[in-house]
Formats: sequence, structure tokens, C-alpha cells
Amino acid sequence: MFIKNNNLTIRNATAKDASILCKWWNDGSVMAHAGFLNGLGISEENIVQQLSGDTDETTRRLIIEVDEVPFGEMNYRNKGNGIAEIGIKICDFSKQEKGHGKKLLSMLINALFNDLGYKKIILDTNLNNHRAQHVYEKLGFQKVRVNADAWKNQLGELQSSIDYELEEKDFMNYSD
Repeated sequence: MFIKNNNLTIRNATAKDASILCKWWNDGSVMAHAGFLNGLGISEENIVQQLSGDTDETTRRLIIEVDEVPFGEMNYRNKGNGIAEIGIKICDFSKQEKGHGKKLLSMLINALFNDLGYKKIILDTNLNNHRAQHVYEKLGFQKVRVNADAWKNQLGELQSSIDYELEEKDFMNYSD
């Protein structure tokens, strides 16, 4: 996948990105929202191996760039039956709160619906991640359920999440 819109780019992650992904994934401040307050503890070699298994039909890890500089990642996973699960992480905190997430999500969702033929997009987020919820709802995502105390983070603390879904008819595209 390669999508460019003005100064924003979404592209397939490659083995050349393993070092920056390793830095981000092992940084507890970057990974805290996903419950990994101590980071993943993953090696570059392991990341290269994971990336080698990515395909457009199954799962794809993506690098997001502003002005050709990586500042985060996205991904999508084919869940079957025309459903894709997505995720986004803006890893450079100085690039947050600038509207990039809404535009990048729009770019990805548009490609998933129009280029890859998905019928529904799903995602989940931590119940405490109000900023993400606001963005998802602006894009047209609908809350499906709240999963109260459904999992534990690395510190053993119970966490809750919200499941969202989006059908093409409800999609509000902000990539233009």
C-alpha cells in the first residue's frame, strides 16, 4: 500500500523500518495506551520476521510519514467476511493534536473500502482514550460495546475497552 495526500504518506512497513518500530514498540510511553507500560521487549530481528509475513490479503503493518519523516504506524488485518480491523499509533508525541490522525485514518479507510473492497471496518480503543474516541466518532464509527474490566495491562491493572465499527455508508472522509 502506498497512499500520499499532500505531505502525509501511508506506506508498507519494510525490514528497513525495523529499527524505528523497535524503538517505538519498546518505549513504554508510546505503548502505554495498549497496556504495555514497559514496552514490548521485542528485537529488530523479530520485527523483520513479522514484517516478512505481511500480505495485502492478511495483515499489513504501515508506516505513516509527514514530510517523508516517519512519525507513527498503522495496520490493518483481514478478519474475513469483508471486515478489516485497523489500528493507528502516532509515536512522535510532537505530531499529536495536529489533525494528522483523522486525515490518515480517512486515507486508510477510503483505500480499504474503495481499493480493497472491505465492507466494514472495526477497531477498539481503551475506555480512557477519549481523544481517539472523538476522532473515531467524527469519522462515523459507531460504538458496538464496552468491555468492562476485560483485560489486564503489564502491571496487572484491569482495563476496559470500547469496540467500534464503521460501514461505508456512515464514513465521513476527512482526507480531501
